[in-house]
Amino acid sequence: MSELRKGVKYATSFREQFSVRGMIIGAIGSIILTMSSMFVALKLGALPWPIMFVALVSMFGLKALGNTNINEINVTHTAMSAGAMVAGGLAFTLPGIWMLNKDADISVGVLMLLTLGGTALGLIFTALIRKYFVVTQELPYPMGQAAAETLIVGDEGGKKAGLLFGALGLAALFTVLRDWFKIFSATPIVWIKKMMPYGSLGGVWLSPMLIAVGFIIGPLYIGVWFLGALIGDLGVLICGQEIGWWDAATAANIKASLGIGLMVGTGVGIIVKGILPKAKEIFSPMFSKSNISDGIIPMRWAPLLLVLLAFLFTVIADMGVGASIITILGVWLATAMSAQCVGQSGINPMEIFGIIVLIAAKAVTSIGQTEAFFVAAIVAVACGLVGDVMNDFKAGHILNSDPKAQWLGECIGGIIGAVVSVGVLMVIIKAYGPEAFGQDAMFVAPQASMVAAMVGGISHMPAFIIGLVAALVLYIVNFPVMTLGLGVYLPFYLSLTAFVGGALRFIVQKAAPKFEAGGKGQIIAAGTLGGEAVVGVIIALIQAIQIMKAF
Repeated sequence: MSELRKGVKYATSFREQFSVRGMIIGAIGSIILTMSSMFVALKLGALPWPIMFVALVSMFGLKALGNTNINEINVTHTAMSAGAMVAGGLAFTLPGIWMLNKDADISVGVLMLLTLGGTALGLIFTALIRKYFVVTQELPYPMGQAAAETLIVGDEGGKKAGLLFGALGLAALFTVLRDWFKIFSATPIVWIKKMMPYGSLGGVWLSPMLIAVGFIIGPLYIGVWFLGALIGDLGVLICGQEIGWWDAATAANIKASLGIGLMVGTGVGIIVKGILPKAKEIFSPMFSKSNISDGIIPMRWAPLLLVLLAFLFTVIADMGVGASIITILGVWLATAMSAQCVGQSGINPMEIFGIIVLIAAKAVTSIGQTEAFFVAAIVAVACGLVGDVMNDFKAGHILNSDPKAQWLGECIGGIIGAVVSVGVLMVIIKAYGPEAFGQDAMFVAPQASMVAAMVGGISHMPAFIIGLVAALVLYIVNFPVMTLGLGVYLPFYLSLTAFVGGALRFIVQKAAPKFEAGGKGQIIAAGTLGGEAVVGVIIALIQAIQIMKAF
């Protein structure tokens, strides 16, 4: 475990970390954040990471009550943040059903089964892979690192606290001016205009958080990420069209399919190289008296729950046996991909993972259109939860928190999030009807629109296969290919903005090694990340309240 910091009050017992008051605070926070996240994800297609916001809320709330410790704070914010990501998985997929078929009639029971099923699968697989990705692989998990650093420095006080909260305040002020008062552009600044005719958005996004993510991740992963952007935009979009190999539509399909193929190939590589050789260590808790990760949580119930979920998906959701089995196996693959992606980049494209599995299900079964969305929703909910859980586990690993306490907190927050997110979705449908979703509707739900477009399958299969095979080979030879695929798939401006942060880290390492060794750069980056993340959640809450007033 990580080294304890002087002056910080750590808990040593489970009861000191997993407290009744902490779970009450976490449950209330989960309800509020889930509601706001559901509305904002549907309305704006955005879902800010909640971890920094909930870390600060938990710290100030529990310190106000008195007699707390940093681990109780960590476990409380773990419970508080889970529901937001569950809501994201649902919002980014299921509205596509009504975009394609306004007459679709989905019962509350089916929606609840899909969401609770995805949550349960996310909790099972995250519990099993925690040790591999957080402890063995030691992936950066920039959001988790930033949350842990914020709690530690905030608890210690002193000059480092001033540095952290000074950076947080400046980033928060910038974000308020940008997103609330609209003084700065909240959309990407496209300054490489020659790239636009080719379908590429070459420029930067004025996002302190994304620059901070690049700084925390470091030059290696960010360099590979940016290499992917160069391949996707300069190579496929621009050079491919300039040479005359393909037109703009084909180039866009190749870019998207190649990026997805690279991410899928990475997921296969993770399982082939990382998980299967350690299968006995990782999955033995499901079949023996041994326990999860560090000998803490018994998991012998997990196989029975997997079988039960497959049965319920088959009978109640009418997905069929084949698609139900593929969904559960797909969640296994997708959660590994999500854990790796979030760990290396701080980004969790949960709807992409849902698309990957739904395409696999459609390829080998006769699953219907609506049921294909069910597959995507289950996978996206599981992957959304995994992204949050793994960040929280990274923070807990740094803070020496009890994984059992954290995991139980995630169970509470995740289940609450599942129920609340379904409730919000049904309220919207009852109030506005299925016409509420779509490009020109009240709730744009852009990710769900993309899922709807992909229900027909991969747009360019040769590019997908090339990406899959290349990623599998590269991963086996230890190349960080997940961020390569992310760079190919994402808009160029996101990759360039993150690259600025990685380049700054490289400059600091070379020009000011003492500053880097003292961790001051990481503290400033954590504060910068936290400032935009916190304000983003607050603005999301305000926007959600404004939307709800319209009912």
